[in-house]
Amino acid sequence: MNKCIGLFGSCGASRWREPFVKVYKEKNVSFYNPYKEEWKPEYVTEEAEHLASDAIILFPITRESYALGSLAEIGFALLNLQKNPQKHLIIFIDDKLSDALLENETLAGESLRTRALVKAHLKQQMYLECLHLVDSLEDMLSLSLKLYNT
Repeated sequence: MNKCIGLFGSCGASRWREPFVKVYKEKNVSFYNPYKEEWKPEYVTEEAEHLASDAIILFPITRESYALGSLAEIGFALLNLQKNPQKHLIIFIDDKLSDALLENETLAGESLRTRALVKAHLKQQMYLECLHLVDSLEDMLSLSLKLYNT
């Protein structure tokens, strides 16, 4: 297992990674950022390896993205967690979408329903000590640093 924090979760217009990367660099924390300006299919293997092997996986689902792919990936992260209980999975799911995303009623509805469904399923898994649901990005950053340093 890599002593590394995987920065998974929302992409698109979301810029949640920027303050995390800044803090991690200042504190010499090893991290993996799967976000690429121009994503290519060959990145899939590297992403999958980090999802499976990084000690701490972050999955923020922010309001700036429909995040349908990221919501689906949470299930795979949970499977990896059950195989390796020394890992930690930290999840934040925003219950709302930005006004711009609400304009597409079909995608907005799918995203909001999927967010609620994933949250409900995760709450049934809270017996796992290495699964953490947080209420904000600030809580996520704080907990990731605490876990990394223990």
